[in-house]
Amino acid sequence: MKLIRIILFPIVPIYYLVTWLRNKLYDAEIKSSKSYNFPIICVGNLSTGGTGKTPMVEYLIRLLKDEKRLATLSRGYKRKTDGFILADENATTDSIGDEPFQFYNKFKNEISVAVDSNRQNGIVRLRSLDPKPEVVLLDDAFQHRKVKAGFNVLLTAYNNLYYNDIVLPTGNLREPQSGAKRADIVVVTKCRKDLSEVEKSKIISELKLRNTQKVFFSYIEYAETVMSEFDTLELATLPKFTLVTGIADAKPLVDFLAYKGLHFDHLEYNDHYNFKTSDIEFLATKPLVITTEKDYVRLSNDGRLNDKLYFLPIQIAIDQSEVFDAAVKSFID
Repeated sequence: MKLIRIILFPIVPIYYLVTWLRNKLYDAEIKSSKSYNFPIICVGNLSTGGTGKTPMVEYLIRLLKDEKRLATLSRGYKRKTDGFILADENATTDSIGDEPFQFYNKFKNEISVAVDSNRQNGIVRLRSLDPKPEVVLLDDAFQHRKVKAGFNVLLTAYNNLYYNDIVLPTGNLREPQSGAKRADIVVVTKCRKDLSEVEKSKIISELKLRNTQKVFFSYIEYAETVMSEFDTLELATLPKFTLVTGIADAKPLVDFLAYKGLHFDHLEYNDHYNFKTSDIEFLATKPLVITTEKDYVRLSNDGRLNDKLYFLPIQIAIDQSEVFDAAVKSFID
């Protein structure tokens, strides 16, 4: 893969120019972007993945769900359906995608969860509900400029900051670094808990943002237990297990489990991996399987793993969370 990316380097200037020009056309309002008279919050990134969008959307859900009627709208990546779908009791990972299904599974009685690759249509359909949502969270829509969100939260991972990267196909950026100027808030995710103020200041300087843009730093908080639909186990008591990940960046999770002194074999799959019957059959031979929550919602569809499959819950914590929370709430009020 690395060799292919190197070979494709001559395409980088072309990709850069096309995406830069596209942004300029939207900025100049030559290409149309629809605005709305109610709060729309976009969570996204510049890179192709692994920045922690799902935990951030869940953070915002917890922050806002008791104050406003809330809906999430996602593309529904790798779902096996088309068009607009509002999640209900018949929803599966195949019908709406793994991340939206995770939102629905956690907050089904508190928010509306929908998918539509056409975000404008998705917003219209959501607003036709009775009662209609008062705030819409757009998941992974920073580059979807046909919708002009009122508030943009841009994520960049500490171990892969966008200013150290270049655009596709050799790099991982979906658009040039200058796209970050559209964000209202930039969150550096997956930081070390002991990140120094000196290093934070250096990162903020390298981000080269406008004075009006706010920068925050977040880190992952892992639970001390693993869970399933049927049981809970203490991390400290786990025997050797098989760790299964189908996410963009498994390193923080692997590092955490190793730091806890746990013994495990790691089976690493591509992000949003579609587990096959042969994969399930192989995992069924293992005495204990630990996975991420996103992978759990797909793997748990097969009953053969029910007695051995668990996930490790995570949440994010944000430095100066009171300032972050106030900025978001001031937008929706």
